Amino acid sequence: IIKKIIEKKKYSSYLEIGCFEDKTFNKINIDKKVGVDPNSGGNIRLTSDNFFKINKDTFDIIFIDGLHTYDQVKRDITNSLNALNKNGTLLLHDCLPKKVRDQASPRAHDHWNGDVWKALVECRTLKDIDTYTCFADEGIGVIYKRPNQNILKLNCKNFKKIKFKDYYYNYKEYMNLVDVKDLLSM
Repeated sequence: IIKKIIEKKKYSSYLEIGCFEDKTFNKINIDKKVGVDPNSGGNIRLTSDNFFKINKDTFDIIFIDGLHTYDQVKRDITNSLNALNKNGTLLLHDCLPKKVRDQASPRAHDHWNGDVWKALVECRTLKDIDTYTCFADEGIGVIYKRPNQNILKLNCKNFKKIKFKDYYYNYKEYMNLVDVKDLLSM
């Protein structure tokens, strides 16, 4: 999906937050490629918070796949939007957990999406960013810096406390689902 977006939009710069074993990072062929991970993978050994404190570059496409907690993902989204070029695309991994244990924080077992979904639901309520979730590979969150075209009206004061059962019964509405074909035509 990342490669197809880069090709279609003729992007020339890529940032990946959370590279781990470089499974995605190594597959991206682009002029300017930066990968940030505190432990392994990528080409910059920092936490995303520390990277964004010193970063002066902007990017056409950013992929967030770092620490899968609501608080960290929220910071990564905010920082990434500030580093995203006009008409850029921000992507997030692991946005569609299937079971309550898959999203439990702290991590409880090997298969872990974390509570990334909560940050996406919050983004859906904001008027200045347009947020979707592509129904592919554990859920790919997609954010554009443009007016929200399908704002989620949800009365929630603290998205960190939103319950999995609410997501489970309302995920289609909460996540603004699109398929890969629709995503690639946006």
